[in-house]
Amino acid sequence: MSLNERQSHILNWVQQCDLLLVEEMVERFGVSSQTIRKDINQLAERHLVRRQHGGIAPVSTAENLSFANRQSLNSEAKQSIAERVAKTIPNGASVFLGIGTTVEFVAKALLSHQALQIFTNNLTVATLFADRPDIPVRLTAGRMRHRHCDLVGSDALESMRKYVFDYGVLGCGGLHEAFGILDFDPDEANLSRVLIEQSRHALLVADQYKWGRKASARVASFDRVECLFTDEISTEQRQLLVRQGVVVQGTQDVNDGA
Repeated sequence: MSLNERQSHILNWVQQCDLLLVEEMVERFGVSSQTIRKDINQLAERHLVRRQHGGIAPVSTAENLSFANRQSLNSEAKQSIAERVAKTIPNGASVFLGIGTTVEFVAKALLSHQALQIFTNNLTVATLFADRPDIPVRLTAGRMRHRHCDLVGSDALESMRKYVFDYGVLGCGGLHEAFGILDFDPDEANLSRVLIEQSRHALLVADQYKWGRKASARVASFDRVECLFTDEISTEQRQLLVRQGVVVQGTQDVNDGA
């Protein structure tokens, strides 16, 4: 059973909190506490949140939700982000597509491109190009993480260091004003760090809900990436990134350019 829109918002919201109270959800969504408790029950039954006295908490601050559970979260924003990234990447480019569900949307948006070379550790991304035999795809070596459908570890890093990519597209577990780009475990962070190092243009894709999430493994400071593709972003967040030399492409930028 897929999540409804309110449940998706709750799941995104709780990732940014230590504790999310029922009363806060009632006020924000304008529904009864009974309705919110039904949402909580459904989320808890799927092991997406932990029940706490008076509310809910994230399942873990050390591990991200599974790939399957993240695919439907904020999907419209991820689609918009992906379309803008695809317009940035020209035909004929070599592209490394990294970890994350937003990166999967980017892969789908690139399917109409010509003469690409795709590199990835993301098994879901690799299969998307199965019907494009004209686009060569190289998978890294590495240890498979079943929950996340990707390959990580020292073998994956060694595979990546054999190449230089025109564009590296990376997702993340969280964004923090002081600590920069974060992920949920060292394997994820190490892979994204090497992706940045081996890419001529490092493109970060992250929706608004990544700010403040409790990811604990540091990837890099913001100045290590060329551009952030996002949806909504506050004035303060934008100014922080611009000061560090990052080009920000959010929903507002698209609307202003229309």
